Amino acid sequence: MSGRWGWDDWGHPRSRPVKAEGGIRSQSKRGAFGESWWAKRWIQVLEGFDIGARLARGRSYARKGQVLSITIENGKVTAKVQGSRPKPYNVTIEVKTLSKSDWAKVLDALGRQALFAAKLLAGEMPQEIEEVFTEVGLSLFPAKLGDLKTDCSCPDWSNPCKHIAAVYYLLSEEFDRDPFLIFTLRGLGREALTSRLGSAPPAPVTAPRPVEPLNARVEIFWGESGVQIEDSLGAVEIPREPAALARRLGGFPFWRGETPFLDALSPIYASASPRGLDVLLGPAAQAE
Repeated sequence: MSGRWGWDDWGHPRSRPVKAEGGIRSQSKRGAFGESWWAKRWIQVLEGFDIGARLARGRSYARKGQVLSITIENGKVTAKVQGSRPKPYNVTIEVKTLSKSDWAKVLDALGRQALFAAKLLAGEMPQEIEEVFTEVGLSLFPAKLGDLKTDCSCPDWSNPCKHIAAVYYLLSEEFDRDPFLIFTLRGLGREALTSRLGSAPPAPVTAPRPVEPLNARVEIFWGESGVQIEDSLGAVEIPREPAALARRLGGFPFWRGETPFLDALSPIYASASPRGLDVLLGPAAQAE
């Protein structure tokens, strides 16, 4: 009935947002946001704070591309969201960060879990990592609504408003690309995390591995003189899959072009590969 009188289901007057140009559109067109377990966990945690109904108001804004920009730093997210007024609204989301002593406890616990540390150093998020935080009396994700401080320059009295909620949803998709963002929001960036994990004392080794003896023939050890490039580098050829390394690195942050970033990059790699081979081996080598 509220829609008949020009009001939405939350008691706010209906108004259409100004169409945004070049905004960040969500990957999700319908249904849930986020694909990885940690992205889904982010939304699950927020909904657990009994703000699910208010969160839902931001879905259409996220899908329409009304969020113009998002900046993420330690414990803080700032964004500009185009609403129904000509001037975009300023959104700020502050997440309670863990103290240095708290992070020391977490890193010490992670250091004792060799598999977890190895996965993190490889850029992966272990699914049981929340248990490590729980063991030291902490939480990876915000534990209560008070761990989040949000503000928007819009006139809406509710918090989160639809502009804040839209940023929440887009953050979940950015977690898919970079799981370390949740660490950044809790006060420890990716470089600092991996650096401190990498400097941790190695786990004790029960028995050393046998070392393969060096070849006694000097010419074999150092390689015969006049070794060809193909021999020293192995088979040099154009990759079957364009932009394979870029695909391993993942998508570009908040890329929302009409063509997916890696799909747009692949033709460039495909045209650059033959040129690179010419430079390395010479045009005649490819013709052979």
